[in-house]
Amino acid sequence: MGDVLDATDRRIVGALQVDGRLPWSRIAEVLAEPEGVVARRATRLISSGAVQVIGVPAAEAGTIVRLRCEPGQERVAALALARRRDTRLAHLLATGTLAEIGCPPARLARLVGDELPRLHGVLDAAADTVLRYVRTEDEWRPGLLTDEEHEALAGYLPPPANAPFGEVKDLGGTDRMLLAALAFDARRDDAALAGATGLSHSAVPRRVDRLRRDGRLRVRVVVDPARLGFGLRAVLRASAAPRHVTGVAAALRREPWVLRACVVSGDRPLLAEVAVPGVDALHDVTTCAPWLDLVTAVETTVVVGTLKDGGLFTPPDEP
Repeated sequence: MGDVLDATDRRIVGALQVDGRLPWSRIAEVLAEPEGVVARRATRLISSGAVQVIGVPAAEAGTIVRLRCEPGQERVAALALARRRDTRLAHLLATGTLAEIGCPPARLARLVGDELPRLHGVLDAAADTVLRYVRTEDEWRPGLLTDEEHEALAGYLPPPANAPFGEVKDLGGTDRMLLAALAFDARRDDAALAGATGLSHSAVPRRVDRLRRDGRLRVRVVVDPARLGFGLRAVLRASAAPRHVTGVAAALRREPWVLRACVVSGDRPLLAEVAVPGVDALHDVTTCAPWLDLVTAVETTVVVGTLKDGGLFTPPDEP
């Protein structure tokens, strides 16, 4: 997990969360820090692996998988899910295993009927189709910057809330190469991207800009929330009257402690992962936060380990 970052490092991470491709000079200007300090600290964070800035395509249909396992087999099952190429997220929970898999409804029968039951130690598997993404990790803004600083750094607006799947046109070959070149390092400069794609040096920033503004390229900062002072993560599943689901989803988007949230099939259609400083804060967000006004029931489960996050495999801590 690592130690909590100091205040300056946290603010640099906050700036990268607003726009991970901003030059160090612009971040330094807005944060009122020397450019050399920002560049040195940010480079150290990225080179050490504490922070990763990656490029991800627009969200596609996914499936939330929940496993109940034999005693002592939860970590084995979570690791098996994490090793799948199509797994975006794999958590070990206090009551089982939760994962998000890139599985459209057409593949659901194979996943539920054939693949999940074969996992060692699994007693029961449930799968809910993601109907809408309410917030994705690249939209997490946990209050590390002031509103004025955020406004000064923001250059790209996220796609509309609850945007339906499939509204983005298929990508051409050059755009696919560009996304692949940014997948593990979204800060690659224009010269490197030109060399990887065959585009001219002048065409690269225009193409990247268009992809980002269309919502087809999302720049995501992958960082353990505990390094930012949010040492407790939990998964919330909530129910509401069907006519109120959209309103609750909108309220979830306004909460800074929500890492990711989506609307899923099933009797508890609202699912959110939260990152908070501790149990007192978790109590508050599950009992008296504004998003609860139209909620009829909430189930809270603490995350005790993460094997994969943002599509990146995270080796488990040694016992």
